[in-house]
Amino acid sequence: MDFLDQVYFNNTLRSYLIVAAIIFVAMLLKRYLSRYLASLFFRVVKRLWQTVSKETFINLVVDPFKWFLVILIAVFAIDKLNFPDILQYKIYGHTTDDILARIGTGIIIVSFILLVLRLMDFIAIVLEEKANLTSDSRDNQLVVFFRDFLKVIIGIIGVLLIIKACFNQPLGNLLTGLSIVGAALALGAKESLENLIASFIIFFDKPFFAGDTVKVNGIIGRVERIGLRSTRILTGDKTLVTMPNKQMVDSIVDNWSMRSQRRAEIRLDLSVKTPVAKIETIITGIKTILNPYTETLSPYSVFLKDVNKNGITVIIEYFTAAVPMSEFDTLKQNINLQVKQLLEDNAVEFAGEANTIVINNSENTGQPVASDF
Repeated sequence: MDFLDQVYFNNTLRSYLIVAAIIFVAMLLKRYLSRYLASLFFRVVKRLWQTVSKETFINLVVDPFKWFLVILIAVFAIDKLNFPDILQYKIYGHTTDDILARIGTGIIIVSFILLVLRLMDFIAIVLEEKANLTSDSRDNQLVVFFRDFLKVIIGIIGVLLIIKACFNQPLGNLLTGLSIVGAALALGAKESLENLIASFIIFFDKPFFAGDTVKVNGIIGRVERIGLRSTRILTGDKTLVTMPNKQMVDSIVDNWSMRSQRRAEIRLDLSVKTPVAKIETIITGIKTILNPYTETLSPYSVFLKDVNKNGITVIIEYFTAAVPMSEFDTLKQNINLQVKQLLEDNAVEFAGEANTIVINNSENTGQPVASDF
């Protein structure tokens, strides 16, 4: 076995085989080892959340966890080898072995941050399941908002750890420098910061929630997601509109989902020649049409609003509960058809249906000619 003691690039062949074997075993057992460790960790999680699904936890955590283990074992195993002298160089005052060591540390930090982010997704799923048990949609919005916010914070912490571990920069001086750079970036990224602040305003002021139907800047649709920078609205054309949060805060937002009632108005512009008796008949007939809907309409009114040279205006106004839009449209259509039938039965003309135009033709006959349209 003397050949195992032969030295290649400052390490024995035995050392290379041991490191390769460790990495191979880690790759071979990564799935089983990660599932076992995840199951042990799940027991702790189960004590905190009794209703948590083990399958969901395993599916979310195992994949990043197994790669974190493989990377951790591989980096520590390779670190036991001596760096070959033939590859020893200096780059900007740093040796190549030092650069590789810092790269390995950076890879471990990145894999660990990815694992923590996946754990945040799992915690968000658990909290969202609990929020779905309540009728208040604000809980769901709270979970999504803080999940995204905390993931950004974790990402920033990860970057700071990489700077500290890989570039050996003191965080105190770094934070001081970042505060100066941050002030400069704040001026350049003014709109992004305004949108971020607007997201907090939306969260605490609560003008709308995910799932609400809103009208803003002429756009009508259902709020699909409220993010840190923008709000996504699904329109009736099934297109996804992304609107900056600052516009959502600065604009007038009509939240249709918060309506306690729906209002409908029918405006009848009748001919000025319509007799008073017929107008009273029409008003009485419309009330008769609306009476069977008293359980649905609350309240309703029919009244003569205006009389002028252009015609007679009768207004029909009624309210319903905040029923689905399709149900409201069907009710409105039925009432409109009955009102139209009532007007036809009573031979009522609308304003502007008949006009008389007088043409002065005195040069030929000396008599005006009238024409009705």
